[in-house]
Amino acid sequence: MGVLSTSRIVGCLALAALAISACGSKADDQKPTNGTASGAPIIIGLDEDSTGSGASYSTIAGKTIRLAVQDINDKGGVMGRPLQLVVENDESDPTKVPAVLQKLAGQGAKVLLLQSGSAAILQAKSTLTQLGLPAIAPTGVTATLVAPPNHELIYMLANTTTDWAEVYCGAFKAANITKLGVLTDDTTTIAALDKALFAAMTCVEIVATEKGAANASDLSAQVARLKNAKPDAVLVTSVGGAFEVLAQNTLGAQMAGVKRFSLASIGNQPSSWKLAAPGALEGLIFMGSINNENPRTQELVKLLQAKNGKDYDITAYDAQAWDSVHLLKQAIEKAGGPDDPKKLNEAIQSIKGYPATFGQSNFTLSFSADKHLGADGPCGLSLVEFGKDNKPKGPWATFQPPCKK
Repeated sequence: MGVLSTSRIVGCLALAALAISACGSKADDQKPTNGTASGAPIIIGLDEDSTGSGASYSTIAGKTIRLAVQDINDKGGVMGRPLQLVVENDESDPTKVPAVLQKLAGQGAKVLLLQSGSAAILQAKSTLTQLGLPAIAPTGVTATLVAPPNHELIYMLANTTTDWAEVYCGAFKAANITKLGVLTDDTTTIAALDKALFAAMTCVEIVATEKGAANASDLSAQVARLKNAKPDAVLVTSVGGAFEVLAQNTLGAQMAGVKRFSLASIGNQPSSWKLAAPGALEGLIFMGSINNENPRTQELVKLLQAKNGKDYDITAYDAQAWDSVHLLKQAIEKAGGPDDPKKLNEAIQSIKGYPATFGQSNFTLSFSADKHLGADGPCGLSLVEFGKDNKPKGPWATFQPPCKK
């Protein structure tokens, strides 16, 4: 299947996107129970984009957030009390964020999980300051999310785009790549990510940038212009889903032999791999956070496969969602309860050396009043290559980020 076949899969991609949205819109129906915990519930507010541009990854994380809450409740809860989720959807629309967060606070939320697009989370910062509620962005990667101003109450786990830039630069140097072409979608989330990423990626010349609509049905013209610019490699930046599959199908057909890189999105969306043309993802290198040598990752895989089926493929979204809930559990216990937001915020800042469920086996998360990004060094990242079967085959042999603190 080449470029001519890409139009034939548009219908399937549209159906897949609708299926994702439908699943997301019903996710709140699968509310965790109290398990063996008793007493007054501890309410956690979840802002989950289940129908907007970030739904393709937010619904994956949202499902595992619910699973983590259920697992904690089944083991007695937090201080004997069950965790309870209240959920709203901002559709990754920055204009909807203030009302969504205020609604969650009005439902009694003591702390928030912001599982949405980066642009929406950026808008959340000032609202958090007004509400006085601490929040974690489980899958956030844009460094500005935890940078001043209004950053006192917001936290994130994973390595940011600043670290990504360093890793990409190491990869480009190792592969003798000096000229880069960029194919990007038109979402606000990716616009914010691109701005942060490319500002830090001064090691390479971007010779062409092409943009397509997130719901595009044809990217042939954009890829043709990229080809004319003669880059050494192409980087696709997108929220994933239908756009990413169409991009890789088209690039694979029109620019065969040109090295391709992508963000974490495609590596964390197994449902998208099945929609790609046979072999279309072979050789694609993406920014990964899952390392199967990490014993905590291995344990989470067992749990997820027990719940979701033996063929379930773990993603970084799963691991980061899982860790976010357990970090909140630890913070609530350290604070002596959830009712004092100032103590709860200070408790988050006191967490040191938390062994992460993603990244390399010695990767940890730590926070402080001045460190709202949990990642302790670059050990949360790796570059992963796809094989002929359109599945990740393992670490890219040419370059891996060094694990150092």
